[in-house]
Amino acid sequence: MVDASMRAGLFISPWRHRELLFSMVQREVIGRYRGSIMGLLWSLLNPLFMLLVYTFVFSMMFKLRWPQGSGSKAEFALLVFAGLLVFNVFSECVTRAPNLIIANTNYVKKVVFPLEILPWVVLGSVLFHTLANLSIWLVFHLIFFGLPPLTALLLPAILLPLILFSMGVSWLLASLGVYLRDVSQVVGVVTSALMFVSAIFYPASAFPDAYQQLLHLNPLTQVIEQTRDVLFWGVLPDLFAWSCSLLFASAVAWLGFVWFQNTRKGFADVL
Repeated sequence: MVDASMRAGLFISPWRHRELLFSMVQREVIGRYRGSIMGLLWSLLNPLFMLLVYTFVFSMMFKLRWPQGSGSKAEFALLVFAGLLVFNVFSECVTRAPNLIIANTNYVKKVVFPLEILPWVVLGSVLFHTLANLSIWLVFHLIFFGLPPLTALLLPAILLPLILFSMGVSWLLASLGVYLRDVSQVVGVVTSALMFVSAIFYPASAFPDAYQQLLHLNPLTQVIEQTRDVLFWGVLPDLFAWSCSLLFASAVAWLGFVWFQNTRKGFADVL
């Protein structure tokens, strides 16, 4: 049963516990590189290395090109990187979600601790690294193509449905991971497969016509395409498509949150 406090919690909980949330995000980001010589610099080097690998494999070995572009390797690299920015937000959130409660069992025993903010902590850490990756993208765009189009300012709005969708799935998986330990293995396989059917290394228009509708059933496809449109091509997003995506993502976030709040009562017994 969904009471008024639960309905409000989706929006109020992260704000009410914002100081705790910020502190945990900060600790998450710093702790990820604690003990390493290069520290936070790895947040820039890791995506840069992967960008070079993907660019070499797909643009040089497989000779892939964007139909509407100039065909340069720099262009291909930036378009792929834009897709990876989107995918990595979703991928890291959902792959960590199944073990999120299990890895924080000490919080489960604390009645006053707001367990529902744990997925927000992961998201905060992911968005920090996304900003670092975006800075790399902007530097390379400045070097090879100059200033990005003004439509790039719309990127936060484009990513909003992705963030809500990722949170909803994270709450669902965080709860399921407590009761079904195999969930993390399944999620790992699914996200790996999803990477190659999300129009990251190719435009959606390059997908065979017979499977176009199937490709667009993937909620990541539209966000990736719209991200490229605003960041690189200077094309305004389709307002109707964006609104539908936002409504769908909001519903997923709401359902995931309700599921989490209704199942959290059994966490202590299982753990």
